[in-house]
Amino acid sequence: QVQLVESGGGLVQAGGSLRLSCTASGSIFSTNTMGWYRQAPGKQRELVAVITGGGASNYADSLKGRFTISRDNAKKTVFLQMNSLKPEDTAVYYCRSLKYDVWGQGTQVTVSA
Repeated sequence: QVQLVESGGGLVQAGGSLRLSCTASGSIFSTNTMGWYRQAPGKQRELVAVITGGGASNYADSLKGRFTISRDNAKKTVFLQMNSLKPEDTAVYYCRSLKYDVWGQGTQVTVSA
């Protein structure tokens, strides 16, 4: 059974940075395509970025240049580096294993103006 645990969220001022982590257990991680999603209050969950087991990545158009997804297969961890944060980035951020369609519990990111 795959389990995902996110960490790294918090409160940051606009213009600041955060790095989210998502660690997987119970699966062969290296072949999993992993994704980060987010859900703001009153809005639908949306894709932030995905990364294949080989490291190829794709991003939501609106986030290109500010967010970077990466992974460490040896540590079964996927990261989301978020720079130049804006108040509209405030959301719960979720990690997902696309292969197993498993979600983490989410981590809150709050960006103050």
